[in-house]
Amino acid sequence: MQRILRLRSLSPARWLYLSRQRLPLVRNAVRHYQMGEFLKEARDHYSGTMAEVVEKIRKRTDVEIGYHVVPKSREHLLKHQPKPEQLPPRSMQDSYTTVKLPLSAELISERYINHMGRIRIGRLMEDMDMFAVWLCHRHIKMPDLPAGVGMPYTFVTLLVDRVDFSNIELIQVNKDIEISGFVSFAGRTSMEITIYVRQLLDDQYLNVTKATFLMVARNATNTGPAPVNPIKPANEMEQRCFDEALQRQNHRKSANAESVFISQPLEHEQALLYSLLQRTTPPDSFDLNKRILPHNCHWMADCQRSTVMNSFPENRNAQNTIFGGYLMRQAVELAFIMASIHVGGRPLLKCISDISFMRPVKVNVFLQMTAYVVYTAHDYVQLMLVAQNVDAKSGEVTTTNTFYLTYKAENIVDEVLPGSYREMLWYIHGRRKFISALGLNLELPADKSELESAAK
Repeated sequence: MQRILRLRSLSPARWLYLSRQRLPLVRNAVRHYQMGEFLKEARDHYSGTMAEVVEKIRKRTDVEIGYHVVPKSREHLLKHQPKPEQLPPRSMQDSYTTVKLPLSAELISERYINHMGRIRIGRLMEDMDMFAVWLCHRHIKMPDLPAGVGMPYTFVTLLVDRVDFSNIELIQVNKDIEISGFVSFAGRTSMEITIYVRQLLDDQYLNVTKATFLMVARNATNTGPAPVNPIKPANEMEQRCFDEALQRQNHRKSANAESVFISQPLEHEQALLYSLLQRTTPPDSFDLNKRILPHNCHWMADCQRSTVMNSFPENRNAQNTIFGGYLMRQAVELAFIMASIHVGGRPLLKCISDISFMRPVKVNVFLQMTAYVVYTAHDYVQLMLVAQNVDAKSGEVTTTNTFYLTYKAENIVDEVLPGSYREMLWYIHGRRKFISALGLNLELPADKSELESAAK
């Protein structure tokens, strides 16, 4: 029986040897859809098509059609903002609903298809973000709100925890897609949204995506926080889902504190960095500024693509800032270009993790996006994409978003190697995101013979 050692138990010397090897990766993640299926059977609520949902949101928030350089004031709605004690508890069934993407209509399906005849993931992400906003609307219940008054809320995407993809190659772009979801956790001003994407094929549902969004409730003018209804699980299944969501909340807090940009790399990661330096430094040279590139490798600085785009009002919200879903679509499509160039083919997107929204993107600034390949492992490519506001008048550049995307290629991909200490931190950061995103457990054979046998 093959003897296995975990990474943290390895000595630095052992790390130096093993870090040079191409190692097999062991999957330990399992995908579950039980809660979504349970709610679908318990409460099969239908909200119509995505186009109809967008119109419902517009009416509920009392947003006028048409662009205005200075948005219509919503200050009159501030007096209707409820206090926490005025908001009754809600169950997950209360917010659960389903919408349809009518891809069976040819004019609509063309917006969702790529040149390979597959679904455009970026376009799908855009709809999922809007659907998350709709679930926030369904969760909020204000008994004291007068009839005919717009909802005094603004819902903002704070982050996307993760979006797992499967069966992408099996989706049929001429059949309707079903998006369902519910509010799985509520804090004082935040809501966790769980979303499922499925397609009915031959009387069976094909699971495509499970996503976790974190939304923040703001007041009508987006100048301060707003309270949300608390969650009161309606049954044992909802309680279990609530407990899992609470664990995710705690994990997010600890993960932020352990970021490689805040705390120094762990011991085994430092050994990995040292091995990377050894691999790229000539053995007969004392000049650490002189670097060599091993065979089938690329410098990280050469594995990036950037684009600058002009934002337009059609992608704005009531405050004349750009929708998070639009940013996701652009990021996913640029990342796909970078991943395709690196692997020399058309890789499949396996996971999007940790999309952070740090600042809004205004309509009157340019948007710059840069996709970096920060880590590779066998046939996987891990990308980091950074979005920035570019103010043409002042020249100021501010970071607005970060995205992490994991792609799988058909063949072993060339390694990407860091050329500076900053890139080394990106490398470690990307490696952590890769392990977390795919639920991998990097377990290594104990000796060289077993290592070579496993590699075959």
